[in-house]
Amino acid sequence: MFFPGSRYLKAGQYTLTRADGTQVTLTRLPSPLTAPLLGYHRRQLGQRLDLVAARYLADATTFWRLCDANDAVVPDALTEQPLVGIPAPTK
Repeated sequence: MFFPGSRYLKAGQYTLTRADGTQVTLTRLPSPLTAPLLGYHRRQLGQRLDLVAARYLADATTFWRLCDANDAVVPDALTEQPLVGIPAPTK
């Protein structure tokens, strides 16, 4: 269901029973990673977060690490932020 490298890959799942009796499988939300910042990137107008991740993290699909480093729940929360913190590599 999730691509390799996804933050949700190892998050785990659970089942919820709705009021009408149907069961829904949900994915647990992973805790944000806390890594020290290496520095900041000044975003250009319209610059996509996946391109910033590709440049600094060497993987466009890890844009969510930029979200974690900047306390953003969703990538769109960073669209108007002029500086984006770049997290240190994880071990």
